[in-house]
Amino acid sequence: MSLISFFADPLIEDEAMNLNRRQAIQLIATAVPAVAGARAFGATAQAAASLPTAAGTKKIAFDGVYAEFRIPMKELGQDSPADLSPYSHLVMEMRMSSPQRLLLWVYTTHGLRSMGIDGFGQNAWLRASIPLRYFVGHDSEGYDLASAGNRRTHSCWFSVWGPFGDLHSVKSIGIAMEYPLNKPTVELRNVHLSKTDEGSEFLEAVPLIDSFGQWALADWPRKIKTHEQLTQELAAEEKSFGSAADFGYARYGGYKNTQAKATGFFRVEQVDGRWWFIDPEGHLFLSTGINGTPGGGAGFGNDGGSIRANQRLDSWGVTTGGHGRPGTVMLQWPREVNYLGLPDVYSPEFVKAIYAAAQRQCAARANDPLVLGYFVGNEPPWNERESELCGLILTGPETATKAALKDFLALVDTPQRRREFVFASFRKYLEILCGAVRKYDPNHLLLGIRFGGRMADEVMIAAGIFDVCSINVYEYEPTKQMIRAARLSGRPILIGEFHVGVPADGLAAGLVQAKDQAERGIAYRYYVEQAASLEWFLGAYWFQWRDEPVMGRMDGENYNIGFVDVTDRPYAELIEAAKTTHKRLMEVHSGKLLPFARHPLASDAGAPSTPWTV
Repeated sequence: MSLISFFADPLIEDEAMNLNRRQAIQLIATAVPAVAGARAFGATAQAAASLPTAAGTKKIAFDGVYAEFRIPMKELGQDSPADLSPYSHLVMEMRMSSPQRLLLWVYTTHGLRSMGIDGFGQNAWLRASIPLRYFVGHDSEGYDLASAGNRRTHSCWFSVWGPFGDLHSVKSIGIAMEYPLNKPTVELRNVHLSKTDEGSEFLEAVPLIDSFGQWALADWPRKIKTHEQLTQELAAEEKSFGSAADFGYARYGGYKNTQAKATGFFRVEQVDGRWWFIDPEGHLFLSTGINGTPGGGAGFGNDGGSIRANQRLDSWGVTTGGHGRPGTVMLQWPREVNYLGLPDVYSPEFVKAIYAAAQRQCAARANDPLVLGYFVGNEPPWNERESELCGLILTGPETATKAALKDFLALVDTPQRRREFVFASFRKYLEILCGAVRKYDPNHLLLGIRFGGRMADEVMIAAGIFDVCSINVYEYEPTKQMIRAARLSGRPILIGEFHVGVPADGLAAGLVQAKDQAERGIAYRYYVEQAASLEWFLGAYWFQWRDEPVMGRMDGENYNIGFVDVTDRPYAELIEAAKTTHKRLMEVHSGKLLPFARHPLASDAGAPSTPWTV
């Protein structure tokens, strides 16, 4: 085993700001220094601590900005380079002191392959049976970025993001961590290649989750131990509640000391060179929200809501979401035929189904002043997979879209032609959706499709069909992405998702990491105020209301990304930071105040300008 550690190249880092995850990792790969003379499995390097363990177990400590150890093929019983095509899985038994994500790298004679792995919880032995096909390419499942890229098991989950390629000439396998927090350790044993799936399972017969839904095999200062403690903390919170008036909000959440034309519905307008929502009474309005808010209305979330949730929203200065408050609607569409999220758009029956769905969802809301607008979808996952998507259509069932594609490719079938077909089909899809919504509700805004990653220019230009272009941006700050989206679409920008988390308490950090809960509050202020300083900003929605389950949601994600934890207690540092920013937001967006400018820390080693490179 050989371990390497290095610091970021700022030029590499800046270029990666403009890339999606897959592109960024390919760029990172060019910056990873080669390891000369890979050592034996138990060897250490200066950035690793080799600690005493039981026979057959190796314990590695990660530190610095980036740390990686490599397993040469001879340790897996293979010559180097090795052809791994006879094998289906890489199997590792591991125990991690931290829930922080690991990056897996496969080094071949002609390129790198990569994926991520998050173990559920911490301090428990588990077996990870890792499908080698995830280094080779995507499967064809999924309808948005998460469902296309996340794959869960019983003990861990995988992020399938590439770069991809064959495994015919493998030199070594690397296990790495970016900005490791508090010198985490990983113990490894029984690492081997397998021709079968040996199952990803926990190997300890002990309770892993306590009665409150918290990870059982770790302790931390705010961990709930008794029902009495939980009751007391929630009661203390109620005594601290403020109101929407503390933020200068009027009835619908607009700024009561401003006035534009009132139409009885939310709309957008450029005032003095800056974009704003205008609330039904004509007040300037900025939309802050939290996905999954009880009562819905901020991206997603549609349970009945609660008095406590609304009191929190008012007290925190959140303008969007909750029962009986202004909110967005996430529309749902038929998915009988699904090619990576693209339906059978050339089918007349599909068009009829879309109009019927729009009538069901929009007609009854057409005169509701609390409706901010409609999202028509979320994160199309086929970007840079257009040729693959066409392959799925051509090998799939007989559909109108398959017939249209065959006609389009009849003269010449090239990757560029396939891209052109997908882009044209996507534009047609948006035209169908927007036409249906506007037929049954001409009063409310079309808020876009919440693009994720770096979509092609042609796709972003097509977003001009909306009233608002929504983008999901997981960065420390989103200004570059906002500027590009605004210039290409010609529309003002609403951030549909962002978050920052801490790898602790059995939960992974999420897509953007902070050092601790105080830094998570700093991260909220930095992101939202930097975004609000741009003329195109209309608002931003945090993902999400509650921490994800420690044993993962449906696709495995188990992130510390909530405004509240699994016991329903708010994170005080995040709340106070959000309140501070929300009280400044109008003046920041108006250009009267400079935005908060302190970049949050990912660990004691600092932080990258973007989480997508090291």
